[in-house]
Amino acid sequence: MLCFKARKGIIQCRFFMPKWYNSRLFENIPIITFLLSAYLCTMPHPSTSHILSLFGIAALNDMQQAAQKAIIKEHDVLLLAPTGSGKTLGFLLPILQTLKTTVDGPQCLILLPSRELALQTEQVWKKMATGFSSVLCYGGHLLQSEINNFTAPPTLIIGTPGRVMDHLVRGSFRVDNIKTLVLDEFDKSLTLGFSDEMSFIIGKLPHLRRRVLVSATTAVEIPEFTRVQKLITLDFISDATYDRLDMKLVMSPIKDKVDTLFQLLSYIGGEPTLVFCNHREAAARIHTLLKEQGVMTAFFHGGLEQKQREQTLIRFRNGSVHFLIATDLAARGLDMPDVRHIVHYHLPGTNEEFIHRNGRTARVNDTGTAYLILHKEEVLPAWIKAPALLELPVAPPLPPAPEWKTIYISGGKKDKLNKTDIVGFFIQTGKLNIDELGMIEVKDHLSYAAVKKNKVNALLDAVRNKKMKGEKYKIAFAR
Repeated sequence: MLCFKARKGIIQCRFFMPKWYNSRLFENIPIITFLLSAYLCTMPHPSTSHILSLFGIAALNDMQQAAQKAIIKEHDVLLLAPTGSGKTLGFLLPILQTLKTTVDGPQCLILLPSRELALQTEQVWKKMATGFSSVLCYGGHLLQSEINNFTAPPTLIIGTPGRVMDHLVRGSFRVDNIKTLVLDEFDKSLTLGFSDEMSFIIGKLPHLRRRVLVSATTAVEIPEFTRVQKLITLDFISDATYDRLDMKLVMSPIKDKVDTLFQLLSYIGGEPTLVFCNHREAAARIHTLLKEQGVMTAFFHGGLEQKQREQTLIRFRNGSVHFLIATDLAARGLDMPDVRHIVHYHLPGTNEEFIHRNGRTARVNDTGTAYLILHKEEVLPAWIKAPALLELPVAPPLPPAPEWKTIYISGGKKDKLNKTDIVGFFIQTGKLNIDELGMIEVKDHLSYAAVKKNKVNALLDAVRNKKMKGEKYKIAFAR
């Protein structure tokens, strides 16, 4: 007997053999495959309204509606929309409608310039609960683990150009059913030097019907290797963001602006703030000097190992650190929904980067403030309108220290841990109250939790050498 069971959006199939079972009667296995495929064909895609409810969204915005119509019609589409406008959901929703349950193997490939953007896109796809599987591929991740994930062919492949090219060379997945290609933040991929990799990948996809190019910048050129035809441009980039963005000018009396930045952060207080500088060394130096003055910060740039970058972003998201000193790597493609302030410690080199930096705040219908710190010898470029001058207090009090600290657990999704397990363990064994536990993020083999800082030591003592779901995990501070 062939039995089907729906569990967490996945159809499971089990065979129950009766006593009279004779293997000779079941030599024609394709018949069973046909029956399974026929059943799966009857399973509808989750509705758009249901998916939106999972994200707490009432309706699609104008950009998402336009993307839905254009992408489904198998056109080559250039989608231009500002950071924070919902582009990822905007192209994933129509792509879902194009996927077929009867096709085995990958049907869509999404290329992105950074690990962080790839991780964020996969999170959105999983939250949509489509029932279609995905595989995530990026450098710094165990290659063999990714190869193993291709054993059961996914429907969607999400990855960075270099790692996806590596898999193509190795033959990790089939390409004959890939009909859709998405190049998200493709202009950033070009800037980072991924032209050859993207060209190679596209050359290996002979059956593409639709190409979706996504960017938050209008001044972009479409490379010939994309082979787009009859391109439809959806341009939703405008100056609307600046209606919600307040800009302030802060003058530094000396060229070294660290003391002025210290005053500004003290003035801002404990609200999430991104400080942009132009060099990795500057980010690390500013972090060190502010720490010496009693201001807790973190720094973020491309020279950090992947684990360091991930932990830094998690600490910033969950409120364990208020101020993040970063290069332009943090200007787009990262999950930072609650940033309230942007500080331009160094002026960006182009108008596009200025737009992307500012796009980290005043997102969707929210508001934010951008500050430009200038020395008197610096001149604003023509594409920046001089903002109103902000006079800072001479000796403002230090900004309040964060209420939370981040701890990590040496287990995650692949170890069958979830948020509910961690909450229950910390409350029952760790003796925490529910309001003493903040944001929890569960990765493949690591999990992170924000805990009220005055409860962390007691928690770590209480859970030491204790088992969660029958296993011992290392639980410690995330640095």
